[in-house]
Amino acid sequence: MKVLIVEDERLAAQRLQHLLKEYDASVEVVGICESISESVQFLQQQPPPDLLLLDIQLSDGHSFDIFKNIQFNKPVIFTTAYDQFAIEAFKLFSIDYILKPVTAEALGSALNKFRSITSSASVKPDYSLLAKELSKEAGNNFKSRFLAKVGQRLFFVEVADIAFFQADNKMVYLVDKDGNRFVIDYTLEKLENVLNPKEFFRLNRRFIVKVSAIEHIKPFYNSRLKLSVKGASPSDEMIISRERVSEFKAWAEA
Repeated sequence: MKVLIVEDERLAAQRLQHLLKEYDASVEVVGICESISESVQFLQQQPPPDLLLLDIQLSDGHSFDIFKNIQFNKPVIFTTAYDQFAIEAFKLFSIDYILKPVTAEALGSALNKFRSITSSASVKPDYSLLAKELSKEAGNNFKSRFLAKVGQRLFFVEVADIAFFQADNKMVYLVDKDGNRFVIDYTLEKLENVLNPKEFFRLNRRFIVKVSAIEHIKPFYNSRLKLSVKGASPSDEMIISRERVSEFKAWAEA
């Protein structure tokens, strides 16, 4: 069985590779694509894989757009971080989906279903039609948890426990309300697309903060604002520029 993984979170892609090999050592991962454009290029230039493991939210948009550019008639297993993400639409089209974080049990069940489909004369779904159905739901769903790393260990961190995100020397850290710091495979730009804007605000080039983690705000010189945030260390100066103060106040009062 040849599988193409489409996943822009490096740690999640590595985990999928590991779980596939655990399920069946003969599985061949023919490639890992991180974006819509990269996936389209791969599928246009390479023989079609037997199965596509496809993350719904990619760095350059929703992965359904892949099917607007290519014809693909092999089975697809979708992965999603959104536990309410158009589940009825998936059921309607008889396609499997796995909620993140992906477990060995969930992946094994989906792969067993894949083998059942490929051993029969089942009609393959129209993915472009599925894309239209799911696009109705896509805009209202945001990340509920993150796969984060400390050293070589991986942890699941719920959004409810997050205080802020910090970019530092090409690394992005998730910091919880107790001050624990985790490495995540995201940029601040991508985080802005997957976080609920009612809960999170981008202060500047270095910080995205959660509203419930803000302890107090005080004036700072040159008409700026300085935030005190749970989990922050004394060196984490969270300053809102003068140009963003009005936007921040409007967000805070929404």
